[in-house]
Amino acid sequence: MNVTPAEVLARRRQLIMNGDADGFADLFAPDAVIETPFAALPGMPARQEGRETIRELARQVMASPLRLEDLEVVEFYETQDPEVVIVEMRTKGSITTTGRSFTATSIQVLRIRDGQIVLFRDFADPRILADVTAEAHPGS
Repeated sequence: MNVTPAEVLARRRQLIMNGDADGFADLFAPDAVIETPFAALPGMPARQEGRETIRELARQVMASPLRLEDLEVVEFYETQDPEVVIVEMRTKGSITTTGRSFTATSIQVLRIRDGQIVLFRDFADPRILADVTAEAHPGS
């Protein structure tokens, strides 16, 4: 069965909304890469390599005070390369320790091959992420 990139992204949303870090990680190929060129989380490199590294990162994020409440695909663009899609995302969430809510936008470029994400580049606004992570992890 051939899984489309849109179906992979819908599954990603479902897994994140359900807090399923392992299911999320299983969407990635064993040698997958996540890059966050503009907004790496404090204490984490801007490049994560390998499904098991991604699994550990997903577990840390989902165990943090950061709660994602919605991941909306605002626009979905297919490219000439059938494996590559570009997505405009709007993420809504809150910090459980303070109750503060936030909305962040990003552009994501993904390479999805045989139903697995092999490359995920997230170009998010670093100011919002810096504010949110500082609030979620005071004193770090």
